[in-house]
Amino acid sequence: MSRSDNGKLKIAMLGHKRMPSREGGVEIVVEELSVRMAERGHSVVVYNRGGHHVGGKEYDKKPPKFYKGVRLKKVLTVRGKGISAMTSSFFAALKAAFSGADIVHFHAEGSCAMLWLPKLFRKKCIVTVHGLDWQREKWQSGLGSKYIKHGEECAVRLADEIIVLSKNVEQYFLTRYGRKTVYIPNGVNRPETVPAELITEKYGLERDSYYLFLGRLVPEKGLKYLINAFKGVKTDKKLLIAGGASDSSEFVDEIKALAEDDGRIIFTGFVEGRALHELYSNAYVYVLPSDLEGMPLSLLEAMSYGNCCLTSDIPECLEAVWNKAVSFRRSDEDDLREKLQRLEDNPDEVASYKAGAADFICGRFDWEHVVDRTLEIYYDHKKGRGK
Repeated sequence: MSRSDNGKLKIAMLGHKRMPSREGGVEIVVEELSVRMAERGHSVVVYNRGGHHVGGKEYDKKPPKFYKGVRLKKVLTVRGKGISAMTSSFFAALKAAFSGADIVHFHAEGSCAMLWLPKLFRKKCIVTVHGLDWQREKWQSGLGSKYIKHGEECAVRLADEIIVLSKNVEQYFLTRYGRKTVYIPNGVNRPETVPAELITEKYGLERDSYYLFLGRLVPEKGLKYLINAFKGVKTDKKLLIAGGASDSSEFVDEIKALAEDDGRIIFTGFVEGRALHELYSNAYVYVLPSDLEGMPLSLLEAMSYGNCCLTSDIPECLEAVWNKAVSFRRSDEDDLREKLQRLEDNPDEVASYKAGAADFICGRFDWEHVVDRTLEIYYDHKKGRGK
């Protein structure tokens, strides 16, 4: 494999939906890594999936050929639940196999079912496991869960290195497969907060007038618990549920029906740009009631804006926030309701959590450090010092 004389690498990334895009945590990670690597002089190609944006056709954009120094290539994608990810991964892996890439970086377990393609051409393949995706509810029917589990097993057998985002997943791979992995949690950027303007005009929201959930509207995010719990909270504040439907439109219909008798609950759909910054900047409390996470980027982002956060007590959330946020027992609506009411009744406690959130989270999680560690892995395997 070739590398330029100045020591720069040729890198291919795949397994996400599209870049640039905030359709999910994987897409954010791919963008943060690839752009920063390109800024350091490496040649980076990102293989984008075809199809529609998770927020709806109105968010579909024709991607440029280059984005902040990263080359973007769209691959053939057959539309359909599960089929889109599988076909796009196949054609992306095929292109990467025939490319001049020194490193092929697979993101998410499902895409790893195609690891064999670049390995046939002796490519060095790195995998980032963003979470144990086969556990997600939407894949439990049909072959989805089995296919993703197969991708996980391919990663264990074929990957030159596996990166995990949480200690819990690190232990899972060690216990289940005897496979050592490298723990590199995600980073976060420190943003500037902005006043409520667009969200005031559109939803009548002002600073500290709402609780916020922001993420994909899927069952494992615990939205049923949140809606049922919030209904019992004595407050005039709103509950903003912001996010796209992904492949779970039936679930979205279900939770909207669950919330329809409470006018305080507002569904915004997918948000981006200024509206996203305003929602993060002006929330009273950010709530993440998930049953399952890899490493919750939305939680890191919420804290980076200086939010008081309320999360489920799953290891991946507690590992990120330590004692700098409030937690409730996973899946326990009564405990969630109690914690929401406590925060509603104690604004001084909320203010205390807000005061330390941004410094804490930005001090612990830094994208430049993530890039440094990831490039170390690339170079180790390029030089034959890895697995």
